[in-house]
Amino acid sequence: MSAATKKANGPAAPTLRPRRRRASFFGVLGEILITIGVVTLLYVSWQLWIGDVIYGAERNAAGQQLSQQWEDDYRAHPKSATVPAATPATADPVVLPQPEDAQVFGTMLIPRFGADYNVSIAGGVTREGTLDPIGIGHYPGTKMPGEVGNFALAAHRTTWGKPFNRIADLHVGDAIVIETPDGWYTYRFRTLEYVTPDAVEVLLPVPQATTAPAGERFMTMTSCSPMYAMSERIVGYSVFESFTPRSSGPPRSLTEGLTT
Repeated sequence: MSAATKKANGPAAPTLRPRRRRASFFGVLGEILITIGVVTLLYVSWQLWIGDVIYGAERNAAGQQLSQQWEDDYRAHPKSATVPAATPATADPVVLPQPEDAQVFGTMLIPRFGADYNVSIAGGVTREGTLDPIGIGHYPGTKMPGEVGNFALAAHRTTWGKPFNRIADLHVGDAIVIETPDGWYTYRFRTLEYVTPDAVEVLLPVPQATTAPAGERFMTMTSCSPMYAMSERIVGYSVFESFTPRSSGPPRSLTEGLTT
């Protein structure tokens, strides 16, 4: 191109470079808050759904392993059984000593909750010692399975495997079976009640009866209510039906049809 042509066309236009956008304080803060929100959502999803599936499976597997261990121990040393062979109707319940904190002494089986439901029971009702890592906790000082008075338990209704998640689905007459090395204690569900968190009367020898002497064998199951809140307690009451020694094999209450 000649000099005359360049002069006619004028000087070349300057090359424009895109301006770099400077991050503002509010932009950075917004991105941080979005990230925190995503992480929180993932954590909540884990705690309420994914983690519960995993923890629930682990709790059932641990209970089933204990049941098998107790059966294997009995078969290997049948003479060491604490009670002789007997029919469930005539066998007196074996009363276990009070457990130490976080000491597993039994498992709970509830046909209404599925054939694989088998959750360990240990002493104490603290989250860090029993409820979170083990499953179901026994209120210290309340009675033991099959003992006259009130055998009182607590467990989560949500999170950590949620052993008592379906407590409100129980029907009158449903079997709730406690298994120990000695055998099976069958209770029958009776009713539900909703109370405030400070209603300790549900743990009395006769629940909610402050002056009544203990004459029957009760089981009380407590958990939080409503779901995902702690403003109330849901309480399930059951009454003792029978004790089946290990020498007699599992009770029929584990395989009978469900009540409607």
